[in-house]
Amino acid sequence: MAERWALAPAEGGGAEVVPLGRDGLPSGPVRREPDLAAAVRERPGVGRWVWRSTAEVYPRLLAAGVRVERCYDVEDAETLLLGHEGRYGEPRSAAAALARLRGGPVPADPPQRAARPGAQSSLFEPEAVHLPLADLVEVHAAQQRRHDATAHPDRMRLLTAAESAGTLVAAEMNRSGLPWSAETHRRLLHDLLGERYAGGGEPRRLAELADEVSAAFGRRVRPDLPADVVKAFAQAGLKVRSTRRWEIESLDHPAVRPLVEYKKLYRIWVAHGWSWLQDWVRDGRFRPEFLAGGTVTGRWVTNGGGGLQIPKVIRRAVVADPGWRLVVADADQMEPRVLAAISRDPGLMEVAGRESDLYQSVSERAFAGDRDQAKIAVLGAVYGQTSGDGLKNLAALRRRFPRAVAYVDDAARAGEEGRLVRTWLGRTCPPAAGADAAEEAGLPQETQLPEGTGAGTGGEVGADGDGGGDWVPGYASTNSRARGRFARNFVVQGSAADWALLLLAALRRTCAGMAAELVFFQHDEVIVHCPAEEAETVVAAIREASELAGRLTFGATPVRFPFTTAVVECYADAK
Repeated sequence: MAERWALAPAEGGGAEVVPLGRDGLPSGPVRREPDLAAAVRERPGVGRWVWRSTAEVYPRLLAAGVRVERCYDVEDAETLLLGHEGRYGEPRSAAAALARLRGGPVPADPPQRAARPGAQSSLFEPEAVHLPLADLVEVHAAQQRRHDATAHPDRMRLLTAAESAGTLVAAEMNRSGLPWSAETHRRLLHDLLGERYAGGGEPRRLAELADEVSAAFGRRVRPDLPADVVKAFAQAGLKVRSTRRWEIESLDHPAVRPLVEYKKLYRIWVAHGWSWLQDWVRDGRFRPEFLAGGTVTGRWVTNGGGGLQIPKVIRRAVVADPGWRLVVADADQMEPRVLAAISRDPGLMEVAGRESDLYQSVSERAFAGDRDQAKIAVLGAVYGQTSGDGLKNLAALRRRFPRAVAYVDDAARAGEEGRLVRTWLGRTCPPAAGADAAEEAGLPQETQLPEGTGAGTGGEVGADGDGGGDWVPGYASTNSRARGRFARNFVVQGSAADWALLLLAALRRTCAGMAAELVFFQHDEVIVHCPAEEAETVVAAIREASELAGRLTFGATPVRFPFTTAVVECYADAK
């Protein structure tokens, strides 16, 4: 059996398949099969299936009970290759790739549809153009040659394989769904928000807080309208630019307390209230449609339901099935460990290889044992906080870890100059990562530092675990300095995303022979739903997958990528 087979769906539910040689070209005759699932099921020895899009094929296979070990997603590969070639943003469909090959007019990509609550169909159907098998094979073979032309072909091939593996994980997670107790969710909403009023108006607690805000200002104020709140503060002699929590909490005014509480509860009501529960939770599962590599940096997004922004209080509704457990695993201090691996800084690699806390180890070498200061300094170097105290902290880091700081400095300089910037494996940042690219990558026009760094109170960048973190003002994302800050972060965050894909691929392979199922993934956190008796095996599998992903991604380094794991019945109990 050939290592690779190409597959293209055909009319009537069938498929065309053909074995491929090492050059990506056919090594045997084309077979026409009347049933797509049977075409795959009857060829268990295939090492990797080549198809246009996992979103087109794999949900249909999963619905028929067919699981594949590996795939090559032509359109995902096209996205990576276009980026590497400095052509990010050009149409990435297989049809567009074929047109470029043949010198014809390049069609625009089909629009991505919005997720439909409760739906399990493919994300790009029915608008997607189905490519005949012969054309698909031609595009795939050309992509193999383009991989060979990259600066590090082996790394680029590994990245493409990892990205394709991610599409399989995402499809399986979409089918499994995240266990969700609607009863618990309703009880939480009642406890937080009070009774619902007829007609869909604000629930009791929000109405009470709105009245408190108005009473504090001495006139009717709509706390859900930022302009109204800013105007009310101005009339009270207090000038504010926005109603963000970090700015409002600094004010001395009786409206602050009820306003902050209102904003917190309002966000829950709008984003995860009763309407959300009705729309997105079915049969004890929440299925937000995960999209692997949905951002410039390679981090995942969801196509609906706010799947990556589940407020901490709402996590109480994420409950394992009876007799099952949730294994919740958080990567420990991932960004500085990745920086150590990609910069090859001897001192930082040594610190990142210890069993002890990384920030504490850094503090002992550069900050007189002040762990908080060390954490601010390291994350400031990654996220671009290089003015004021950040500049002093950066100088201290540069003395102790010169190669690490030089690595992100060089990336920032390249970004400022409009040059391409790549992750360790070859994922490429566009040369002008301005407002659009920054927003897509989860970095709005201000920079947010992770929780506990002394600036901002949300979760990781682009993944506000509390339902909406506070943003630290810093730059307008259209200037060259902002592009430099984005590129500085990109080389670390993007390399971390590449590592995480290989982690998922390894963990998926281990879980294949078990009842355990991957149900959630977000940047540096993964959740596996498994029978109670498999929990410890899953914990060990996560540890082993992390070690393997580190070796595959970065080669032989002393850097450790440990996880903090918790075996719980409820997601909220893991924190």
